Amino acid sequence: MQKRIIIFSFLILAVSSSFAEKVNSVVPANLKGVGYPAHTELTWENHAGFTYEIYRSADGNSNFSKIAETNKDSYLDFFGKPLQKEATFIYRILPKGLSMDSKQVTKFEIRVQIPTSSDEALLDMTQRYATRYFYDFADPETGLARERSNDVNGNIVTTGGTGFGIMALIAGAERNYFSRNDAYQKINKIVGFLEKAERFHGAWAHWYNANNGKVFSFSQFDDGGDLVETAFLTEGLLTAREYFRNGNENEKTLVSRITKLWETIEWNWYTQGQNALYWHWSKNYGWKMNHRITGFDETLITYVLAAASPTFPIERSVYEKCYTNSNYYLNGKKYYGIKLDLGMEYGGPLFFTHYSFLGLNPNGLSDKYTNYFERNRSHALIHLAYATENPKKHVGYGANCWGFTSSDDPIVGYSSHQPGTNDENGTISPTAAISSIVYTPDASLNALRHFYFDRGKQLFGKCGFYDAFNPGMVEGQQVVQSYLAIDEGPIAVMIENYRSGLLWKLFMSNPEIHTGLQKLGFKIH
Repeated sequence: MQKRIIIFSFLILAVSSSFAEKVNSVVPANLKGVGYPAHTELTWENHAGFTYEIYRSADGNSNFSKIAETNKDSYLDFFGKPLQKEATFIYRILPKGLSMDSKQVTKFEIRVQIPTSSDEALLDMTQRYATRYFYDFADPETGLARERSNDVNGNIVTTGGTGFGIMALIAGAERNYFSRNDAYQKINKIVGFLEKAERFHGAWAHWYNANNGKVFSFSQFDDGGDLVETAFLTEGLLTAREYFRNGNENEKTLVSRITKLWETIEWNWYTQGQNALYWHWSKNYGWKMNHRITGFDETLITYVLAAASPTFPIERSVYEKCYTNSNYYLNGKKYYGIKLDLGMEYGGPLFFTHYSFLGLNPNGLSDKYTNYFERNRSHALIHLAYATENPKKHVGYGANCWGFTSSDDPIVGYSSHQPGTNDENGTISPTAAISSIVYTPDASLNALRHFYFDRGKQLFGKCGFYDAFNPGMVEGQQVVQSYLAIDEGPIAVMIENYRSGLLWKLFMSNPEIHTGLQKLGFKIH
């Protein structure tokens, strides 16, 4: 009997020893935790896909509570309202089945400092996360921004969104999210792809397949040059040219390569010899789409760059007889007592005030039609007033939940949301209000606080705020958990312009831009 007890005890010790070894083998590698105003980001390596249980203590080493279970390699722990004072949270990332009473638990423990909240910290966090889309999620081979995070077409990269991303990367380097050389390496890779990519009289296509480098059709007849996306891309390239202009030898070489790309875009060829710019041209279908670029909308930068080109410029008549000569250029009406000089009813989607003005500084920019900062500010204020009045009685609208633009939509897929239309179906796009911060800082910050502190657990992910949500839908279907390059870029860039004006300063330092603006009749005060 005694012999059996000894053998049984030995087996228990052996099993315990074996289990301890297994515990040691699944301690999360590179476990990290970073505290933000109302959440902690926990990351670790989990190549084997183990299941972990996450526990948190907010009062030292006691009172741990289980907050999640996951087989992924990260977790965002939202704890609600901002803390009144700085605190330390303790987390334990335990393999499923390991008891909290085990002596092993401290091996799975990490302490995280949670800062007190401030507007600056909130803005920096939002910019930092949005910039990840262009640094962490960029295509590794080409460096270009992926069109979207939920793309059903494959590994598709976008030129216009890449232009926005280049600016975000520059700001990220200045904010020490990564090094200047890291930003250079990314942008150098992008330029290398653009030099080899098929072009159409100097213009790039809207989309390319990153796996083979070939054009990927945006639509049936849109398989060639896209002049507007080329303009957005060039906006970013010229910003990078100024950022690296006085850098080291590698950076100066990159500057020369960007200049060559810029000077080989045949802007005037896209007029078809008329007083108009045309959006698309295809080797296969020619001018079949026949889409004139008219305003007022997001395409203003296309005319500014076309007029600024030192090699293939357009004349002022092209601008005046096409862009400013449309049914929705002049407005002059008041909406909620706010006068709107240019644009369609209610101003249209808010990306009209973002895309061209990521680099083009609206402050002090005017012409015979309007002051552009005031025009854009009015546009954003009209959106705010519309959401506050909420004429269709949509759930959630208000002074802290506003902003309509083109984005994903939980009801109809991708759609251009704008007040006063059927497309305005209760969907809010966080990029709309956040990217308007340069025009409406108080209202944009109110919206940002609401999106993060009140709805962050649903709206916030690895690259920041998801693309859109509709509070009127059932809880599991409210949020489209996707990211789009053209929505992430304006968030990062406009927050930086609000904080420092950096991207405006760089883009406007290009001497050709002033030439183009003057040619078109703009004044810079």
